[in-house]
Amino acid sequence: MSRFTVRLTPGAEDDLLRLYEFLLKKDIAAAEHALDAIKASFELLRISPYSCRKASTGKPFLRELVISFGGAGYVALFEIELENTVTILAVRHQREDDFH
Repeated sequence: MSRFTVRLTPGAEDDLLRLYEFLLKKDIAAAEHALDAIKASFELLRISPYSCRKASTGKPFLRELVISFGGAGYVALFEIELENTVTILAVRHQREDDFH
């Protein structure tokens, strides 16, 4: 079984920092736990990125990973690229505006 390399764009890294800082103002433990949950969910992308839902009907390699956390969670927009690479383009809380 081939494994995929997962990388984040600078924009996705900024998203993680923004999400962390938002929770940090309210609850340090929750902020740490949320960041850990998001990063742990990326392991699925290393193993089986095609199991995630398609983000667009016309772009089969653009997909979304739903990340459960608390009463809502997060969504990571990613693209499956050649050479077994998955690039995370953006990460949002499920209650935020869409990133499409």
